[in-house]
Amino acid sequence: MDGIGIVERIFTAPEPEVEMAERSEVEAVTGSGLRGDRYFRDIETGTFVEWEPDEKRHDGYDLTLIEQEAVTAIEREAGIDLAPGEHRRNIETSDVALNHLVGQRFRVGDAICRGDRLCEPCNHLQRITQDGVLQALTHRGGLRANVLEGGMIRPGDDIEPLE
Repeated sequence: MDGIGIVERIFTAPEPEVEMAERSEVEAVTGSGLRGDRYFRDIETGTFVEWEPDEKRHDGYDLTLIEQEAVTAIEREAGIDLAPGEHRRNIETSDVALNHLVGQRFRVGDAICRGDRLCEPCNHLQRITQDGVLQALTHRGGLRANVLEGGMIRPGDDIEPLE
């Protein structure tokens, strides 16, 4: 493997609170997010965010990533078995420590991103999944990132730091 990690699966939801759909590829658009996702700049109907048309887009809403290893760990440790995409993150990864990418530029597929902050679990996620998921995913709920340069992202693509 040339990169530090791999894109395992991709998920988007066209509207808030609908089931995440698995995708074979997605276009990451600079400053707008993932085309077809609820947080994409032209849609902006996520559960937690609504921007006014002339308001600057908030950082950290372009895409979210979660480690496949974290999903496996909460099943093993807490007995919480999340169905594919039920974690509500866009990109499921393997072999990458996402917490280390906060504040860092990295390439995912053809896109260049910057890690904005941890994607801590919330009460909404627990409400739509099961009790205990909030505690089980604390500090390993993934990464919120901004798209700095757009491009296609596909399962099997490398995730690598840029510096």
